[in-house]
Amino acid sequence: MSPLFKAFTMAPQIVPVETSGTLPKQTTVVVIGAGIVGLSTALCLAEQGVPVVVIEKGRLAGEQSSRNLGWVRKVMRPPVDLPMAQLAERLWAEMPGRVGDDCGFRQAGIAYVSRTEKEQAVYETWLESVRGSGLDSRLLTPAQIADLIPGSTGSWVGGILTPSDGRAEPTMACSAIAKAAMAKGAVIVENCAVRKLVTTRGAVSGVVTEQGEISCDQVVLAGGVWSRRFLANHGVGLLTLPLVAAVLRTEPMEGPTDCAVGGADFSFRKRLDGGYTITQRGALFAPLTLDHLLIGLKYLPTLIAQWHNLRVSFGREFFDDLALQRRWKAEQTSPFEKVRTMDPPVNQALNDEAMRNLIAAWPEFAKAKIAQQWGGMIDVTPDSMPVISKVKKLPNLTLATGFSGHGFGTGPAAGALVADMLMGNEPVIDPTPYRLDRF
Repeated sequence: MSPLFKAFTMAPQIVPVETSGTLPKQTTVVVIGAGIVGLSTALCLAEQGVPVVVIEKGRLAGEQSSRNLGWVRKVMRPPVDLPMAQLAERLWAEMPGRVGDDCGFRQAGIAYVSRTEKEQAVYETWLESVRGSGLDSRLLTPAQIADLIPGSTGSWVGGILTPSDGRAEPTMACSAIAKAAMAKGAVIVENCAVRKLVTTRGAVSGVVTEQGEISCDQVVLAGGVWSRRFLANHGVGLLTLPLVAAVLRTEPMEGPTDCAVGGADFSFRKRLDGGYTITQRGALFAPLTLDHLLIGLKYLPTLIAQWHNLRVSFGREFFDDLALQRRWKAEQTSPFEKVRTMDPPVNQALNDEAMRNLIAAWPEFAKAKIAQQWGGMIDVTPDSMPVISKVKKLPNLTLATGFSGHGFGTGPAAGALVADMLMGNEPVIDPTPYRLDRF
């Protein structure tokens, strides 16, 4: 282990939640997956008096919903995705009153800093593309960076700041949302894998779980990295590929700012516990799987543009993935029971890089004591936007997946949109950019 690290490797521990041990026989809506999106959907439905059951193969928020960076951002969102991010900001701000608990949301701003004119031009172009959208984003000069984030020895040509952006705490937020949803009538069942959908006359009418069958009117699939495998077993294609982020957190320390900051090869944000969450923002680990070979060409434009940001490997992950079946029957043990929680190993090199790059930019982080590090698997679509969509081939099934690493920040808005789609309400935002058939 690198001398930078005297930390333990372990998944973040969420605030405990006591869920139901009994699976109902019927309900109105079944949500598959108790991550931030599934839980937000359940909360919206429960608030409207709709019976809803959330079924989770492992533990609530056990995968990417507790392993992400906690950023809640509008800055650098594609213009078509901006309404989702703007709605999410409002919903995060309202969340304490809505759930009766602190989710750690703080609007302390998010800033990106640029070392080169080329990097800065990207921010300038984006800012021009969203002009008139009501954002408070603004470009930063080197002097303004020095005032906002003091102590840097980096050579910055500029940056961009969105003061109304912020962060929330992944290990707190999902628990608070889950408790509120249950208080309003939702049922959450953990350690219970959904094996297959049940159909009646071609339309989804329930699900088969390892604990038995439950009938319903609508099903929401919010299964993250598992959604592609689940859908393939029903003959439905979904373009998502797995990538792994490496993340670490420090013990409480004095830092340069409460504002979250991203550079080309690092990012950091203040935590509610006084420490910082840090990652190598410019790189992701790509352990090859069969899906990379099957659908990788669909990602070719992105791959060409971002090749320098991917650390590709071929190893045990390929064979572990290959060993999980891709077709199974309702009475058979599913892949979701064999792997309750996707817990990828930490890519130590990426965390080492993140700390070296950050210390070079802000030497104050040289005194940081690393408390913990972990890996998180992200399901990425070709355009890095989610799929929030009905499925024509399977009526009564709605997808909410493929969030490409942005699901935590936009989760409350995604849940509100899904609830509107299920209830036949006027959608709170236009779902068209997220349709399944756009690929």
